[in-house]
Amino acid sequence: MAHRITYYYTHVSPWSYLGHARLGEIAARHGATIDYVPITLGAIFPRTGGLPLAKRAPARQAYRMVELRRWPQRLGLPLNVEPKHFPTDDRPAARLALAAKAQGHDIAELSLSLMRACWVEERDIAEASTLREVADAVGLDGRALLAASEGPEAQARLDEACRVALVEGCFGAPWYSVDGEPFWGQDRLELVEEALAR
Repeated sequence: MAHRITYYYTHVSPWSYLGHARLGEIAARHGATIDYVPITLGAIFPRTGGLPLAKRAPARQAYRMVELRRWPQRLGLPLNVEPKHFPTDDRPAARLALAAKAQGHDIAELSLSLMRACWVEERDIAEASTLREVADAVGLDGRALLAASEGPEAQARLDEACRVALVEGCFGAPWYSVDGEPFWGQDRLELVEEALAR
């Protein structure tokens, strides 16, 4: 039976960005399926003891910058360690991706493009114009998706995604659940692959 990976992430997490494409490659090698579930850390951190970046101790903030310089170099990926539009509200992008998912679209490429917009292209993914342009660029109807990502139903999708994430023990992003076994962080992808190989 094929393995199933539930992948919780936020588009404004550099760690989600750094692991996103690699997760897809790993899943493809092992014939696993991925359920892409964008969330907002604004709903996760208060329930699990996490702190927004600005409220973390200076030593933790400093080490984060060390890692942000180390990992892109190791992986050969572009990344602005201090992007122009970070922090920014992660909810509009999450609602957009969830709206696309509800319409039956594979949101892997859309989500990667949203992450790149933030972490490589210096664009604000909380802005409607950016969301529309990114969706259009990956072949979706950005205007229609924006409309579907607004209102109570769209927020309810995001609320439910976060509720389920919390039930599954998620306290940060990216979070990978392989047949129910949890892994936190893109630096655990080697262990994710080992779990898929078992």
